[in-house]
Amino acid sequence: MSEQLTLPAEARDRAGKGASRALRREGRVPAVVYGEKKEPFSIHVEEKLLTKMLSSGHFMNSLVMIDAGGQTHRTLPKAIDFHPVTSRPLHVDFLRIGEHSQVTVNVPVRFDNEEASPGIKRGGVLNVVRHELELICDAASIPDEIHISLEGLDIGDSIHISSVQLPEGSKSAIDDRDFTIATCVAPSAMKSEEDEEAPAASDVPASEQIDETGESEGEGE
Repeated sequence: MSEQLTLPAEARDRAGKGASRALRREGRVPAVVYGEKKEPFSIHVEEKLLTKMLSSGHFMNSLVMIDAGGQTHRTLPKAIDFHPVTSRPLHVDFLRIGEHSQVTVNVPVRFDNEEASPGIKRGGVLNVVRHELELICDAASIPDEIHISLEGLDIGDSIHISSVQLPEGSKSAIDDRDFTIATCVAPSAMKSEEDEEAPAASDVPASEQIDETGESEGEGE
């Protein structure tokens, strides 16, 4: 289950680009908390602490308790704006949620048991189609990541969402199709060898070649 984080914050009285730039010069990041049919309110948080939380890799699917002005707000990070050059966080949106609200989150996928995959042992390559799964789950039970075993996966095999065991209380947000998560494909070297081994049409005796009508070219009329 994803960990719960606590992020101290202070109310932001002034709005506008000038006020936001001033906060950033002081090592603070402007943010907003909204949702649950309540009025949104503006806050600012410490950049160093926020950056540390972001480095965990699970920030976007973690519960974040915003402690501002003596009140605590249970939130889920929804959007972060970064500086295009320095990658410093510029602004954060937090969605206020109830203790057992149903939330939609993107959870990272981790592949296990690579050594038990006959396809990878033969030189096959794991082609990951989805690095994250969009899940609907209880806000109190957000998974850190989804583990998928590669045991028995051979070249040409695919892993679909229907074959993945999701944590209890979680379900895929995409429910109208059995989408592909990953496939095991032959390496380019193996494909080249197979192409070289396949006989070209010019190498097949004329008596064995079939024209478009389905008749052998060596047959008389």
